[in-house]
Amino acid sequence: MSFKSFDLHPTILKAVEKCGYTNPTPIQAEAIPKVIAGNDIIASANTGTGKTAAFVLPVLQRLTAESHHKKQRGQPSVLILTPTRELANQVTQAIRDYGKNLRVFSVSLVGGMPYGPQLKSLSKPLDIVVATPGRLIDHIENRNIDLSGINMLILDEADRMLDMGFVDEVNKIANFTPENRQTLMFTATWDDRMANLARNLLNDPKRIAMDEKRTQENIEQRLHIADDVGHKNRLLKHLLDDDALTQAIIFSATKLGADILARDLKALGYSAAALHGDMKQAARNRTLQNMRRGKLRLLVATDVAARGIDMTSVSHVINFDIPRFAEDYVHRIGRTGRAGANGTAISFALPDDLLHLERIERYTGQEVPRLTIPGLEPTKTLGRKKKKRKPNGRGYSAAGRKSGYSNPKRKPTTGRHLTQPPPNRRKQRGTATKKAAA
Repeated sequence: MSFKSFDLHPTILKAVEKCGYTNPTPIQAEAIPKVIAGNDIIASANTGTGKTAAFVLPVLQRLTAESHHKKQRGQPSVLILTPTRELANQVTQAIRDYGKNLRVFSVSLVGGMPYGPQLKSLSKPLDIVVATPGRLIDHIENRNIDLSGINMLILDEADRMLDMGFVDEVNKIANFTPENRQTLMFTATWDDRMANLARNLLNDPKRIAMDEKRTQENIEQRLHIADDVGHKNRLLKHLLDDDALTQAIIFSATKLGADILARDLKALGYSAAALHGDMKQAARNRTLQNMRRGKLRLLVATDVAARGIDMTSVSHVINFDIPRFAEDYVHRIGRTGRAGANGTAISFALPDDLLHLERIERYTGQEVPRLTIPGLEPTKTLGRKKKKRKPNGRGYSAAGRKSGYSNPKRKPTTGRHLTQPPPNRRKQRGTATKKAAA
């Protein structure tokens, strides 16, 4: 199958070919015909499988068919919601790349950016709005945008939006759009929360599931056990001396950790920079642009970069801190091996990280190979912290368990059976009173 089989507009096909794509990925082959046919869809697929083109191409195809309609100021016909600014920028860039030969007008509405340019863009006729939920609601409440003309609503990385607590915002935004719109939901994971959201927003959706394999076969995974942070630093230094590592994203658990590690790497002479949510959007954009242009070899990032960064030049992903959630691991390592290229994902695990590692391996259905580097072998092994358990694991002592009392401090009645009724205290007190009176 080729993109020509979708009967896309010739100008769209020309742009796709110029981007170097000839055959669609499985998610694109499944989704594009259904979207063009006007169906609501729920599509779940792993990161790096081409979900963005799976909805951007049908959107552009629809706009070519509606080119005769008069565009209204501040009234788009397509709304694409994304959880992060980076992902919004990636989607906006895809619209520009695939629609470069079309008269399509789009605007990106994301937080952390000045309102002035956004207001200027909204004052013009436009087709597509790509937005993060918080900033879009600001514009709605200030009446800067009218969503009554939306005929297609797209939720990209819907699971991430729920993880970030945007469910109320998403439902609120959907209420401003017409009920007869076409709705597309793209997600990497599927659970009950996603099902509830889908029931509220979609109408008789077609289900597309491409998530049988949690990780891509073209990504080599490795695990190195480290004794402590100092050991991690020595392992990292060894890996960075490998010429096969052209560009790498190094994931840190915290913003402060990302800043410190990036600073230390720069002090060692590496071209490195940090990327996290506390940075201003202009600084984040500049950092990503430097990475794309090859000015940076190392990007030290928090999970803000786990989704929405699409760079085919990233040869390695290094989990300096292993993620706590298995889904984050899949999204992190998906930053390498893009567009069918081969990639390498390396994780450092401290002895107390066993629980997180077990979750990851259970989620992906495969064991991450443990490797050692001569001269940098760990002295410790992975293991769980021993939890202090109460006696018998049930919160009461052997004596209490034997007597039937749940309170370990309460003394049991000797010789009493569980089925034996409690002694009549009132009768005993009465007898004692009579004896005392006598």
